[in-house]
Amino acid sequence: MAGQGVDRREVLRIMAMAAAASHFPGFARWAFAAGHPSQGIEEIKPATYEPIFFSKNEYPLVEKLAELIIPSDRTPGAREAGVSEFIDFMIFHDPDQQYSFRTGLSWLNAHAEQVLGKPFLALSGEQQVTLLEPLAFSSKHKSGEEDGQQFFRAFREMTVAGFYTTEIGYKELDNPALKYYSESPACPHRDDPEHKHLPAPKW
Repeated sequence: MAGQGVDRREVLRIMAMAAAASHFPGFARWAFAAGHPSQGIEEIKPATYEPIFFSKNEYPLVEKLAELIIPSDRTPGAREAGVSEFIDFMIFHDPDQQYSFRTGLSWLNAHAEQVLGKPFLALSGEQQVTLLEPLAFSSKHKSGEEDGQQFFRAFREMTVAGFYTTEIGYKELDNPALKYYSESPACPHRDDPEHKHLPAPKW
């Protein structure tokens, strides 16, 4: 359900903030993949994460949404990567998004109550996905759900950014930055040294 990509400038902004977030000692699971190992005594992560922005009632919904966007199927997903911790930290430090994220969660619960008679977390997994699909995919958008669509788009982008800045996300992409080589590997395109087969750059 990850959907469309993220604008390049937004990616760079998120990466910069993720690098800054990596110094926060309160994360229980989330860790920046590009972080450098400490040179002194290793910091001990807390057993559980204590939200610094979302309330005790809101945070489980943040966890569930992130998990639905990047589920744990054949490989670890958002839950294992601690993406909800990243989202909480990022929104805490971004006042411009605080109102929209908080009201977005309220909208989603109210929408679930209106459509299916229960708050979002009380729905079955199948019902949750059914409720989110019109928010996630433009081909299924419904009139009157524009606020939910806008919120879900922003939440999805934050989830994707939080996941792919972790080591789990890097491994999912098979990012070569995580590999160690005794010598620099040769270009794999020996039959096309000028790389004419590659598509034109996006940006």
